[in-house]
Amino acid sequence: MKKTANPIKGECLCGKVKFAVQPPIKWCSNCHCTRCQRSHGAGFVTWFGVYESQFKLTEGNTDLKWYNSSKRSKYGFCTNCGSSILFKSSKWKDEIHMTLANLKKDIGIRPKNNVYFDTHVDWLTFDDGLKRFDDPNKPK
Repeated sequence: MKKTANPIKGECLCGKVKFAVQPPIKWCSNCHCTRCQRSHGAGFVTWFGVYESQFKLTEGNTDLKWYNSSKRSKYGFCTNCGSSILFKSSKWKDEIHMTLANLKKDIGIRPKNNVYFDTHVDWLTFDDGLKRFDDPNKPK
């Protein structure tokens, strides 16, 4: 993944919630879990992750709200436009995840794999050649 010394900037659809991330990026993946599908209204969501110490909410503290989607995880969204742009989970205690689509510009980050692929939607075709990982907690 491309590394840059400049902060990476992103925002929600209306621009009220803005953030900055100091590289390097830990990872970038397409998530196919049903919670991401429902929270975004899409077949999958492309996330990237950094340590929380690298993340700064630069605007919109009162417009950012968190929805607890389970005992272990929550989504951060803008109360004005509804954009779901952040994710936290106790699975990754020191990390925060952001949607790649909410960056202000393309900085060369590309997904490296498809996670929770066992719950992918049937109406999309996947021929991206990326590695696919199922839910590790799902009973076999």
